[in-house]
Amino acid sequence: MAASLRRPSFTACSSPTDTDDEGVRGTCEDASICKRFAVSIGYWQDPYIQHLVRLSKERKAPEINRGYFARVHGVSQLTKAFLRKTECNCQILNLGAGMDTTFWMLKDEDLLPRKYFEIDFPMIVTRKLHSIKLKPLLSKPILDLHSEDTLQMDGHMLDSTRYAIIGADLRDIADLEEKLKKCNMSTQLPTLLIAECVLVYMTPEQSANLLKWAANSFEAAMFINYEQVNMGDRFGQIMIENLRRRQCDLAGVETCKSLESQKPRRPLVPCGWESASAIDMMELYSRLPRAEVIRIESLEFLDEMELLEQLMQHYCLCWATKGGSELGLKEITY
Repeated sequence: MAASLRRPSFTACSSPTDTDDEGVRGTCEDASICKRFAVSIGYWQDPYIQHLVRLSKERKAPEINRGYFARVHGVSQLTKAFLRKTECNCQILNLGAGMDTTFWMLKDEDLLPRKYFEIDFPMIVTRKLHSIKLKPLLSKPILDLHSEDTLQMDGHMLDSTRYAIIGADLRDIADLEEKLKKCNMSTQLPTLLIAECVLVYMTPEQSANLLKWAANSFEAAMFINYEQVNMGDRFGQIMIENLRRRQCDLAGVETCKSLESQKPRRPLVPCGWESASAIDMMELYSRLPRAEVIRIESLEFLDEMELLEQLMQHYCLCWATKGGSELGLKEITY
C-alpha cells in the first residue's frame, strides 16, 4: 500500500502471541526510558530520542546509567568500524530495534549504509511509525533521502530508499525474510546484523535458526549481540526472578551461563559464522577512553563501585563475522 509519510494510514492488528509477548515488549519500554534518562543528564548526545520516548520522573541509579553508556558506546564503535571497513557500501539489519535512533545518528555523521532496516514486534513498530509521522525531526531525513514520490507504508511497515521499518516476529524466519525482501533487502551487500537483549528472549533453537539464516543469507556479514551473561550465580538468578515477576521469561537463559558458553552458541560458529569474540561489559568499561570515563563519572556520584561491577559482569558484547576477507571484517574488534 502506497501512502504519504505525512498522511499514512495505520491499521490495528493483533496475533495469538501478542499477550504471551507482552512482558518482552515491556523490556523495550524499560530500555528506552533508561536511555532517555541517561541522555537527559548528559551521558551522551541524542537529539532524537526525546521524540520517541517519554522522560521518566523516576531518577535512574548511576550504575544503570553508566551501564547504558557502555552498551551504547560498545555497539556504536563496532557498528562504525563495520561501516568504515565497507565504506558504507553495505546494509544494516537492527533486530528488535525498539525506539533505537541509530539511523538518524548515523545520517548526522555521514555514515549511513546503503539501507538501514529495523525489525520489531508489529505493536512496537506501529508506535514508532506514529512518532515518525508526527515529528518532522524524524520524518524529514527519511523524506530527504527518498527518491520516489510516495513511500510504501501501512500500519506495521514503512519502506523508503534508505530506511525501512518492519513489523515481524523474529521467530518466524519465512515471514521475516519475505518482508525484508519486499523492502529490497540485498543478499549481495555486506550486512551487519545487530541484536541487543533480543536472542535471550528466544529459545536456543529459535535463536540458532535466526543465526543460521543470517549466516546462510549473506556472503559477507557481521553479527553484534549484546545480552546477559554469567546468569548461573545468585545475582543472575535475582535478575531472572525479577523479570519472571513481570511475566517476562528469559527463554534462552541456559545459553547465557558464561562468556565461553556465549561464543560457541551465538552468533556464532556452529551457526555458520567463522570467527567470534566476546567480552563482558566490565572489561569493555575498562577499555573506554579515559577522558570519557572521567566525564561520565563526574556527572553523578556512585556510592559503591561494586554495584557497577556486579551489574556489568552480567552483560556482554559478542561479535562474529563470516566472509568479507577482502574488507578485513575479521580485524574488527573492540
